Amino acid sequence: MSATLASSPSMAGDAERLLAVQRAAFDAERDPPLAVRRHRLDRLLALAERHEDEIVAAIAADFGTRSAQETRLAELFMVTAGIRHAQRNLPRWMRSRRVVTPLYLKPGTSRVVRQPRGVVGVISPWNYPFQLAMLPAVAALAAGNRVLLKPSELTPRTSMLLERLVALHFAADEFAVVTGGPEIGEAFSHLAFDHLFFTGSTSVGRKIALAAAANLTPVTLELGGKSPAMVLDGADWTRLAPRLATGKLLNAGQTCIAPDYVLAPADRVDALVQAIGNSMRQLYPTITENPDYTSIVSERHYSRLEGLIEDARRKGARVVRLHSADRPGTISRKLAPTLLTGVRSDMAVMQEEIFGPVLPIETYTSVDEAIARINARPNPLALYLFGGDSAARRRVLAQTHAGGVTLDDTLWHFCNEALPFGGIGASGIGAYHGEQGFLTFTHQKPVFRQPRAAFTWMLRPPYGKRFEKMLQLLRRIA
Repeated sequence: MSATLASSPSMAGDAERLLAVQRAAFDAERDPPLAVRRHRLDRLLALAERHEDEIVAAIAADFGTRSAQETRLAELFMVTAGIRHAQRNLPRWMRSRRVVTPLYLKPGTSRVVRQPRGVVGVISPWNYPFQLAMLPAVAALAAGNRVLLKPSELTPRTSMLLERLVALHFAADEFAVVTGGPEIGEAFSHLAFDHLFFTGSTSVGRKIALAAAANLTPVTLELGGKSPAMVLDGADWTRLAPRLATGKLLNAGQTCIAPDYVLAPADRVDALVQAIGNSMRQLYPTITENPDYTSIVSERHYSRLEGLIEDARRKGARVVRLHSADRPGTISRKLAPTLLTGVRSDMAVMQEEIFGPVLPIETYTSVDEAIARINARPNPLALYLFGGDSAARRRVLAQTHAGGVTLDDTLWHFCNEALPFGGIGASGIGAYHGEQGFLTFTHQKPVFRQPRAAFTWMLRPPYGKRFEKMLQLLRRIA
């Protein structure tokens, strides 16, 4: 099988046709009841649980090497946990909310009604091809929408499996998948969805936003950026190193919230390199033949990462490879975990999102300097803090922006369905997970009820003394 999915004009036509089919179905049932929504979530759960082995095998084949355990935890468990959380909370999420009515509008009453948006488009990436396709679908289906999914062409086996499994468990007017290459993705982003959800790079996210703007389609953009791990005074090396190493090397660093660089006190760098290196070797004693260590998804991405390392080396960085590396073009595409010290801002590795098992370590001499370094770069998707007292932590949290934060570990804020997940600025627009995901795909309609005995008639024309007295009263009680 080729490394990517081919596209054809008929695929673009399929997307447009399916959008029309789903919109007609939504028009016939604009507010699906709880039982219908639960049934859809039940079928999505069955898709994940009954076909686990197929999903694991497809993802492994697309990457070259991806351990079944990693896929089961980071993809299948996350999706099934998200579904079960939605099932438990859906009755509460769906209920309309009474809200406070100010005294000057009494005796009227106010509430917010939660309604589905309509047909949701989801464009998902290659790095977690099941999880990042299905979690937005969970939220959109729970909210009562229809869903049309365009998965990545860089994981073709998984994309075609998703197309088949979704068709097996859902009618095309409920949830459907369109496969194809970049041309299909571009055409997909120009369709007049009621909401468009994209996960991927910041550069592509800008194009998605522009395409959606032509239709005034609201967007959620889950992007990326350079997520820092900041080491403060008092950090426990024995806890820090394995947690940082685990977060960095999950999926061989091909994770949007992976620590992208470390900010460490200048006088602790050598000890930090030693501790992280030891932890990485304990996690992965070997690389090339190790089934636990994930391959880089393609030769192009492998070569890009080697280019980042070489650029840093040429500009004076110290390169610490923790194992011998595969040569570019080898079948396994295993890139050895690599630490970089002595990095500078003009190095490509400090300007681009790395998306691989390469970890630069940047130094600072004061907390203010570290905060300034973070703020000099676009807002990251994640921030990790290790060590420090409560005052130092509060200071960093207050003075920096990030999509989400984990303290004394990495990645885990993503896993709590009660926490919204999303970026800020260049790292994204909007958020999802749990109730926040439900609300992302929901229109919250304000409803005000005016009773028969209302005083608003006193504000009608013709204006005169009655109006002036009433306005003065309203100003006093507002």
